[in-house]
Amino acid sequence: MATSTIKLNTPKSRKFIVLLVALVALGITATAAAAYYYLGNNHKGTAAATAPVPADPIFVALEPLTINLQSSGRSRFLQVGVTLKVADAKSQSQVTQYLPEVRSRVLTLLSNRDPDSLLTPNDKTQLAAAIMAVLNQPFAPNLPSAKISSVMFTTFILQ
Repeated sequence: MATSTIKLNTPKSRKFIVLLVALVALGITATAAAAYYYLGNNHKGTAAATAPVPADPIFVALEPLTINLQSSGRSRFLQVGVTLKVADAKSQSQVTQYLPEVRSRVLTLLSNRDPDSLLTPNDKTQLAAAIMAVLNQPFAPNLPSAKISSVMFTTFILQ
């Protein structure tokens, strides 16, 4: 009885096992990378499609205004620069078209102010809200109101 022994640890079989393990590892890595890329791009594409792109802001700058204020005893004046942020080009053209009326409304509103009511930052915030409310009213009977979203002061000098 002759027994034959089979050697499994030959150099060729080791190379084959190492090569097989390397190929399996490479396949798993490639599959994981492809899945990550595919899922990552789908997620980013969905987020980009649903998130609206913000529009560029539209500003209308008014020339600086100088107003004599109601004061008891002495002469006081306010020099103020105002910039309006409007919602769209239609509102921008409407404000530009009615610019003399815009300036008149702002002047009328400011000239009725007491100088002491314009000192604190909170007072200026309230003043900006009042200007926005006055300017968001229609300029003509059958005209829609301008869509002014904020009023910013570029200069504010009270003397």
